[in-house]
Amino acid sequence: MKLVASLMLIAASALPSFADTVVRWQKIEGVITAPNVDNPVAAISSGTLPWTTRNGNARINLTTGLGEFGVQGLVLNGGNATGTTGPITSVVGPLVCNPGEDGQAIVDTPAAALNPAGDAELSFQVNVPRTCANPLFLIRIPQFGRRWIATGALRTTRSNSDY
Repeated sequence: MKLVASLMLIAASALPSFADTVVRWQKIEGVITAPNVDNPVAAISSGTLPWTTRNGNARINLTTGLGEFGVQGLVLNGGNATGTTGPITSVVGPLVCNPGEDGQAIVDTPAAALNPAGDAELSFQVNVPRTCANPLFLIRIPQFGRRWIATGALRTTRSNSDY
């Protein structure tokens, strides 16, 4: 009996985890802020002008670090560059774990090209901290102070073994 139990334990440890946690943000929304007013999230300053999006989504497996994001129509919504990406030609998608807590961690994805229409997409793998409570997903610019210009909205979390 002990042999059977030991073999079952060994077999279970060799199987992929069935407790993988996948977080999905069903929309990406631009930052809504007055010109030159900061709207920090997790101590990350916002862009200095409002941004808007047409569509977007993101997801990440908190166990494996595999993820992807896509955004369409990410453009400025104020100032002389309204309807354009202005000087911004790339974005990163940071995962923020434990926002506002002592254990807060910010894990940036590699940069993704942002085309003139405001479209960007990226598949990535990052090292997710062991504890990642209340995860946030932001879109920020890798230059000009790494400010956030969009955020994931409508977050859902589920366990999934086949990501």
